[in-house]
Amino acid sequence: MQRWDRIEAFIEVARLGTFSAAARHLKVSTSHVSRLIGQLENQLGTTLLYRTTRQTRLTDAGALYYRHCRHLFDGFREAEEAIVDFQSRPKGTLRLTCATTFGERYIAPLVNDFQCLHPQLEVDMHFTNRQVELIEEGFDVAIRMGVLRDSSLIARRLCERREYVVGAREYFERAAPPHSLAELSHHNCLRGSRDSWLFEVNGQRREIRIEGHWRANSGPALLDAVLKGLGLAQLPDYYVAPHLAQGQLVSVLDAYQFTDTAVWAIYPRHRHLSPKVRQFVDFLVARLPEALQA
Repeated sequence: MQRWDRIEAFIEVARLGTFSAAARHLKVSTSHVSRLIGQLENQLGTTLLYRTTRQTRLTDAGALYYRHCRHLFDGFREAEEAIVDFQSRPKGTLRLTCATTFGERYIAPLVNDFQCLHPQLEVDMHFTNRQVELIEEGFDVAIRMGVLRDSSLIARRLCERREYVVGAREYFERAAPPHSLAELSHHNCLRGSRDSWLFEVNGQRREIRIEGHWRANSGPALLDAVLKGLGLAQLPDYYVAPHLAQGQLVSVLDAYQFTDTAVWAIYPRHRHLSPKVRQFVDFLVARLPEALQA
């Protein structure tokens, strides 16, 4: 059986022109390359290279052999590159979960863009306001907002997130804007999925329990209610930013705004992170901040 290391040594000598250059490329000694070439010539029963103290050139047999073997090694390199490419391409099924409204509005379009780039990838999106158990329920990635609880999962910050306490101008015509957290008890606080709002007081996180006669576990419904002057609401920037800019809503209690919050990609801890998860999270890091500003 032919020895591929002998053929490789011959290819490199023919390509680079000298035994020493081939030896450096192969990271072996010049004498080892010379020995491999000699073994190959003995195996084939012909001389492949003319050797002098100044140069090395191919014999006619060597030129013929080089033309054939070069294509073989080009094929080997292409095969190796194909395996590397296969291992680096996102493949299989990407299962992800996210809160319903945020997922439908921001994450789904980005997932669709990602799949356009990688059509071989299958996608399974699950939108729910329930905080799923990633490992037990078989998800690759979860997109979560706000403050994270302690976990053995990996969390990567995708972008900043701020929450504002807002009210409509119409509402403030009937009720004076609050200037302290204690004054929230005098207002109709529109409740979402939580009974408390998060603030920062003297650098410390503080949750304030709020009261009101309106509740819905829907961000868009909460936004509509506050725009119609039904009360105060605490909502993230991507809901209220355009309405603040247009003057439809007024932000209050900004001095107490909690700043240590963000949008996160959460995924299980693995020794080797799969290409589909790594590249998808990188894609979100690059694209989500821009999408939230649109």
